[in-house]
Amino acid sequence: MVTNKEKKKKCRKDDHRIKRKEKVLTETGFRKQGEAQPEKEENRNSKSSVRRNSGRVTGCKNSSEEEVPGLRAWEMLLIVLVIYSAWICPFEFAFLTYKHDTLFIINNIVAGFFAVDSILTFFVAYFDSRTCELVDAPKKIAVRYIASWFIFDVCSTAPLQSLSLLFTDHSGGLGFKVLNMLRLWRLRRVGSLFARLEKDIRFNYFWIRCTKLIAVTLFATHCAGCFNYLIADRYQHPERTWIGAVMPNFKQQSLWDRYVTAMYWSITTLTTTGYGDLHAQNTREMLFDIFYMFFNLGLTAYLIGNMTNLVVHGTSRTRNFRDTIRIASEFAARNQLDPHIQDQMLSHICLKFKTDGLKHQETLHSLPKAIRSSIANYLFFPIVQNAYLFQGVSNEVLFQLASEMEAEYFPAKEDVVQQNEAPTDLYIIVSGAVVSELNIDPMKNGRDQVSTISTNMDRTMYRKRNFSIPECTIRVHGTAVAGEMFGEMGVLCSKPQPLTVRTTALSQILRLNKTSLMNIIQANMEDGNIIMNNLVTKLKGGIERLGLGEYGSDREVRNLTNKRVIIHMFFRKESTSQEELGKLIILPGSLEELLRIGGKNLKEYLTKYLKVKEE
Repeated sequence: MVTNKEKKKKCRKDDHRIKRKEKVLTETGFRKQGEAQPEKEENRNSKSSVRRNSGRVTGCKNSSEEEVPGLRAWEMLLIVLVIYSAWICPFEFAFLTYKHDTLFIINNIVAGFFAVDSILTFFVAYFDSRTCELVDAPKKIAVRYIASWFIFDVCSTAPLQSLSLLFTDHSGGLGFKVLNMLRLWRLRRVGSLFARLEKDIRFNYFWIRCTKLIAVTLFATHCAGCFNYLIADRYQHPERTWIGAVMPNFKQQSLWDRYVTAMYWSITTLTTTGYGDLHAQNTREMLFDIFYMFFNLGLTAYLIGNMTNLVVHGTSRTRNFRDTIRIASEFAARNQLDPHIQDQMLSHICLKFKTDGLKHQETLHSLPKAIRSSIANYLFFPIVQNAYLFQGVSNEVLFQLASEMEAEYFPAKEDVVQQNEAPTDLYIIVSGAVVSELNIDPMKNGRDQVSTISTNMDRTMYRKRNFSIPECTIRVHGTAVAGEMFGEMGVLCSKPQPLTVRTTALSQILRLNKTSLMNIIQANMEDGNIIMNNLVTKLKGGIERLGLGEYGSDREVRNLTNKRVIIHMFFRKESTSQEELGKLIILPGSLEELLRIGGKNLKEYLTKYLKVKEE
């Protein structure tokens, strides 16, 4: 027997085990479903920071961007300033001398904006890829920023030109110019911008990639032209430089002429055009040209690879379509298919290519069931609701039926359903029209129905009665337009499809799988009965219309199409011959009528049998 002391000890062990598991879950970033994470005091103080800056985590528009509309505006302002810095830094490094002028004031103002952004970075939450959590603790944010990019941001923002003027009274030295080139560190923001825009669904991916490639090319040519001019400007013999050979007094030329000449050399060298009018004249320029050529190899490969990828991706769909057409044509020629069948194959492939953007079945199937159901109901619910077969059905069942619908497109003169094929789907016409065709052989008399006599016996009996037997096939035509359906008889009755259905124009048709429909009916018996009653009502109306048609008014033809069966009288525990008790009758339309006819025709056999039993 367990004592109270042992019970308490066991409870303490269980509590310790539970707490240990919760600790492990907490450290790994997992929580129980519905359990809130413990909120620290520092998290409470920085909730506003999370709401303000969580838009940096994803590239898509979310609620945080709507709450803080100025966040993206601030980032775009910094991007404009980065573009200015990317152009002015190499240009100022090669062509200008630092002095107190308008450009000096503009540079300090730009540096002030980036200094403010560096301060704000201490309050911006970041996404930890190791724990997959959004970190908003100020201490952790500060430690991470200081340990990563803080030093580089300070160097790229510091007013080195003002400091040089303060301590040396001049700022034209090459060393200070090199230090000012640290402002190019701000370009990492442009890389982050393009990475975010490529994932932003509001912008076209193709044009974002092209803009990025153009920006990289322009920046590379700008920097190369500026650096090459700097080498010529600093060389002790100006006439023995690449620009001095064609412009001996190039330093007296206007700034615009010198910059255009430098860009001309850079672009012709980058594109490997090289007319030979501007070329290296000394060892320094030759070394720079060598490294620039190596850089051009990598840049050209990068540009060509990206452009090829974009072009191939844009034309891959058309190429696959052409390959499919070629394979289908070769298949039809190899197997000597009928031209009508070959035309149907090619028409279906062409229509599938044209309507692929309207279907996107692979994309829809990758979505969760709830989203797919919402999309299907938004598109198909009114159509399913107006179908005759589902009149009076509850909205819950209509919702389930619409969720299982799939849209298909069929070109003109294509068979959607073949007569006597296995029933697999039910169809509802959304747009277009179809024609149905029923091929009836009078000599077969509905071979799929239950009968105890063969076709040969039919022919013999008809000949004995001197009936004329038509040898041709009877074709019954009908049309269906938008809102109507077909294939329901074969699906609900589990019989081969009784009609051949062919489109007469480009048609959009909803397809409902038989298995899905039967599962819904079995789960909702009352609605299933309503569906079956709607089908019976439709069939009765069709039979009445056929009775007034061209063939129904001819009694001889109507008799030919009536079903004749042999009925028998069976007795338990008696070996009575079925041939003696069989009677040939015309199959009536109801079970009550069949019993009445059977009792009337088999009455004499029953009387004879009773007399034999009495004897």
